[in-house]
Amino acid sequence: MKFKQIDVNKILIFFLLAHIIIWTLIPSISNTNLPLDTIEHLAWGSNLDWGYSKHPPVSAWIPAGFYAIFGSQDWAYYFLSQLFVVLSFFVVFKFSEDFFKNRTLSLISILLLEGIYFYNFTTPEFNVNVCQLPFWALSVLYCWKGFKDNKSINWLLFGLLAGLGVLSKYLFIYLLIGMDVFFVYMILKKKINFKCLISLIPFFLVVLPHLIWLIENNYITIAYALERTGAGDTNFLNHIKNPLIFLTKQIGILIPFFVMFLFILSKIKIKFNLKDKKLLFLLTINLVPIFLLLLTSVFMGAKIRTMWMTPFYLFSGILLVYIFQSQISLKKFKHFILVFLILFIFSPATYL
Repeated sequence: MKFKQIDVNKILIFFLLAHIIIWTLIPSISNTNLPLDTIEHLAWGSNLDWGYSKHPPVSAWIPAGFYAIFGSQDWAYYFLSQLFVVLSFFVVFKFSEDFFKNRTLSLISILLLEGIYFYNFTTPEFNVNVCQLPFWALSVLYCWKGFKDNKSINWLLFGLLAGLGVLSKYLFIYLLIGMDVFFVYMILKKKINFKCLISLIPFFLVVLPHLIWLIENNYITIAYALERTGAGDTNFLNHIKNPLIFLTKQIGILIPFFVMFLFILSKIKIKFNLKDKKLLFLLTINLVPIFLLLLTSVFMGAKIRTMWMTPFYLFSGILLVYIFQSQISLKKFKHFILVFLILFIFSPATYL
């Protein structure tokens, strides 16, 4: 099978539509009630504020908007969750077009995400983790556009979207720190000027009302986050045990993802060009946030809950395909599609 014979647009549209229909329909039929987190966010959204006892406000505002349109129909909130997932996939695809000359490689990098259960089995529950997805994807897209073109509009959009991401969940900050690593590198290499700093204007305008709310409410959401991680526990073993549990779970979660990818490789040979700006950007947005989360667990003895990693792997398919693109076998692509279809069909079956 040759890549040029594939209509990438048709396959992508079919995949996105199939995903949104299947993962809206299945929980609508099988679930007797909405997931608890979704119900909680709807309850918060009945009283719009700049923050709530557990989280910042965006994850409550959006369901509140849907409630104003659809009322108490359960299917609408499963649909909302899938809209966020599919929008994120589409943004990641558009981002990848700057990294691959062949659009089929972009398609592969999106289809690979179906091998990560954060993007299928857990998606019916609209919560803060799902809420982050489009802001995570769009922030990366406009940050990259800012680096590439250095246009004011891209930096302003990046700041706005990053602010909304932080107002979805504080964990979004780990992505921003990862980007800051690349910012520093680009500034040191004199490949970008300080025009990028205008992104701070919309960012702080968006976040400032929540910061005021946070101070007025005795930092209640931060206290909740620390309690959830068990960071106050003085048991030294937690500094070893919790990071190891975190790493083990991540490896387990990514096994289907890597198995899918192996089906299109002709060989495995890793070669890094550390002067490649595109590769460095992909490494910083993919690996630095995960490494920082691991360090948090090591130094604070914090328990990193598995679902918190939901947005962290959105660009992992692009990273993997970019590194090994010269070793991807065109002849094996049909085997990859077969494995993809099996996972795509099997995941909803396990939800029933």
